Amino acid sequence: MPLDPTKHSDWQIAEEAEKSIKPIITIANEFGLLQQEVLPYGHYIAKVDYKSVLNRLEGRQNGKYIIVTAITPTPLGEGKSTTTIGLTQGLGKRNVKVAAAIRQPSGGPTMNIKGSAAGGGLSQCIPLTQFSLGLTGDINAIMNAHNLAMVALTSRLQHEFNYSDEQLSKRGLKRLNIDPHNVQMRWVMDFCAQSLRDIIIGIGGKNSGFMMQSGFAIAVSSEIMAILAICKDLKDMRERIGNIVVAYDKSGRPITTADLEVAGAMTAWMTEAIKPNLIQTIEGQPVLVHAGPFANIAIGQSSIIADYVGLKLADYLVTEAGFGADIGFEKFWNLKCRYSGLKPNAAVIVTTVRALKCHGGAPVPIPGRPLPEEYKTENIKWVEDGCANLLKHIETVKMSGISPVVCINVFSTDSKDEINTIKRLSESAGARVAISRHWQYGGEGALELADAVLDACNENNNFRFLYEMDIPISQRIELISRSVYGADGVEYSPTALTKLKTIESDDTNKNLATCMVKTHLSLSDNPNLKGAPRGWKLFIRDILIYKGAGFIVPVAGDIKLMPGTSSDPAFRRVDVDVETGRVKGLY
Repeated sequence: MPLDPTKHSDWQIAEEAEKSIKPIITIANEFGLLQQEVLPYGHYIAKVDYKSVLNRLEGRQNGKYIIVTAITPTPLGEGKSTTTIGLTQGLGKRNVKVAAAIRQPSGGPTMNIKGSAAGGGLSQCIPLTQFSLGLTGDINAIMNAHNLAMVALTSRLQHEFNYSDEQLSKRGLKRLNIDPHNVQMRWVMDFCAQSLRDIIIGIGGKNSGFMMQSGFAIAVSSEIMAILAICKDLKDMRERIGNIVVAYDKSGRPITTADLEVAGAMTAWMTEAIKPNLIQTIEGQPVLVHAGPFANIAIGQSSIIADYVGLKLADYLVTEAGFGADIGFEKFWNLKCRYSGLKPNAAVIVTTVRALKCHGGAPVPIPGRPLPEEYKTENIKWVEDGCANLLKHIETVKMSGISPVVCINVFSTDSKDEINTIKRLSESAGARVAISRHWQYGGEGALELADAVLDACNENNNFRFLYEMDIPISQRIELISRSVYGADGVEYSPTALTKLKTIESDDTNKNLATCMVKTHLSLSDNPNLKGAPRGWKLFIRDILIYKGAGFIVPVAGDIKLMPGTSSDPAFRRVDVDVETGRVKGLY
């Protein structure tokens, strides 16, 4: 019998479930993989030879494609990954062949405040420790590939500073004339380390590198992670990595990884990472894990390759998009689906009474502190007022041509009238509604949600993009801001405006898609504005170019590409049983 999630921590539930975990070869066989397509990493994890699968099943019709998104969450998160796993288990209970495709957790939130993104309660994937602590090394490969580009750049700067053109030529180098004040990339690491956001490097003198300003971003925000999410094969990845702009020369010409002659070596680090990982839910459904989180500062999607594989092998594939529909679903809709050519059959919007109360006026809950008492007592008005946020996300999903399913992720403190209020307002907005208790009961608790999703998958939709690629980038930013976020318009910093004019004057940028960077805690660029704010303009602070991924990246508000670690991080509660080697306390 599984442990009761109301009495046990998620890591304890996972540990108990792992006593009856299926060997990964069994999961792979049930999934429809051939023996040579399974590349085991121990007994319970494998990588998948995606090329063999896709070649073998090229003529097979794809399964149904389901995307799970959410409303604007509280800082605690509202259970989107838990719902993704719970829905997968619920569909399994309905005897359909189902799989999930999720993102690999970052060490940043795992060791900070948000947990490892494995799901929770009786709706999570296992083995938890390996999943949470590096899995098969994909993020490590991304860090090495990314930082190798920075090694190539900084060493080249040092040599160009120290040597004449003749001396460079003897070493087989041509002067690139790199502008150290116009470097696009930074270093990356997979922890939340605010003290590394802005640093000075090369302070040890001539033999210790070129002294310059630099800094770190979190690894999953790397352009290489974005490339992993949207590339279709190794050839595509190699070409994209070669197009990454690392810096600019003193005349403003981009310096790429190809110019630095490092693109091939960077790709070498990624040859195994490009293969999706395979694990399982605690109820035995296959879960593909590939690419990374953080839709607020990255694309935040599982990979196109994993989705291709899952749709060929399963009749239903459940995937997720990071944070709320304003950022995660918008990028799934206008970026991932554009690159993949795939169209979803159904979309689920996860909501909670807790989040709606927060948007309706209740105190914002703070991770690591007790939940305010206001969340433990009924307050219909707060829920009703907070539904303005939910209704805006329903509107966003409907703009894509899909009629969404609203999943009310039920907590024990929710009242019947609060739940009915959400249901009434959601149905009046044209959405299906399902109440789900998957956290407490696993697949059995998600049957109503599973049935609603099966019904939605049988409905024809008119999926369409928000914008076409032939409109200027400034118009796309304006359209996303007004239509998805509810802004009255866009304002630019002088730096962002100068970059925008340069970008739009260069015809080679016309085919680059738009990947917004914005807080996940509000529909606006201000994390303190809850509900569905009106009477504001989106402030674009900076604009980055990810030519390898094919993105223009407008950066809104004060958001950072390197998050900070809180005063009460999760690592304080993580430890190891030295007798057994079992890790405990992982959220």
